[in-house]
Amino acid sequence: MADLIYRPRRLRTTQLVRDMAAETRLSARSMIQVYFVCEGKNVRNEVGSLPGVYRESPDALMKSISNDVRLGIRRIMLFGVPEKKDASGSGVLRDDSCVNQTIKRLKDKYANDLFVSVDICLCSYTDTGHCGVAVDGRIDNDRTIEILRDMAVLSAKAGCDCVAPSDMMDGRVGEIRNGLDDEGFTETLIMAYSAKYASGYYGPFREAADCAPKFGDRRSYQMDFRNSREALKEVALDLEEGADIVMVKPALAYLDIISAVRAAFDSPVAAFNVSGEYAMVKLLAREGYADEKQLVIENLTAIARAGADIILTYHLRDILKNGWLDE
Repeated sequence: MADLIYRPRRLRTTQLVRDMAAETRLSARSMIQVYFVCEGKNVRNEVGSLPGVYRESPDALMKSISNDVRLGIRRIMLFGVPEKKDASGSGVLRDDSCVNQTIKRLKDKYANDLFVSVDICLCSYTDTGHCGVAVDGRIDNDRTIEILRDMAVLSAKAGCDCVAPSDMMDGRVGEIRNGLDDEGFTETLIMAYSAKYASGYYGPFREAADCAPKFGDRRSYQMDFRNSREALKEVALDLEEGADIVMVKPALAYLDIISAVRAAFDSPVAAFNVSGEYAMVKLLAREGYADEKQLVIENLTAIARAGADIILTYHLRDILKNGWLDE
């Protein structure tokens, strides 16, 4: 046998060596846990398609987050699920909405010890289930971004650290940045869903947020999954308009997009490990086809390896509860 100078397997011999030489390292500090807040009291209803994920009223959610903070969760994203919906999504303009109530309670209790971000979108507030105001069967871009601006300002007044517009309307980041700055919220972060694709992976989320479109689909504003160069254009526009963090959504089927965004821009890049990706892992684990820990860590590592600095995920609670990141 010829002498082998290069033996890459030497760096794979034991777990200690593999950990030492690992190129990508997951940390809970770079992850954001997702929550759904609904109206009422003492409400905690599990979402059928998302095992371990709940729709919770503000009082119940405070208890859940208190437990999660003890686990080590320090960064969260809130999605609102109102009881009443209308054509313009007017529920987002209530300073006492279930989301804004929750923000106030969380910041009163945790102050800067908990990073609170909130989704800025109309989909769960409109009776059409669309992310904007529908006029004659079309989504009115400019009317929508004015409402989103006011929604973001109200959430900032409630005390959130970060607003995250997920609607994919043109110009909404600039409108929101101007609205926040005009009201004195110059330090409120904008984490823009910059490259959000029209995807088949959102089904469980739409059950959780009760926001399936009542007509048509969202392809006139969410991105075509056949496009990649367009994602870079969207990211560039959002950064020009004042986004602090840009996001790619979904994550696993769009690792190439995450990588391209990371290579092209210096700003922090987030990726959303979405509901369908979470549900698939839970289903495979439940049926005994795969080990849940291995799938979760492998999937999230792939997202980080592609270039995501921040990962939004439903898995973080399980990761910390089960010690899956323990060395």
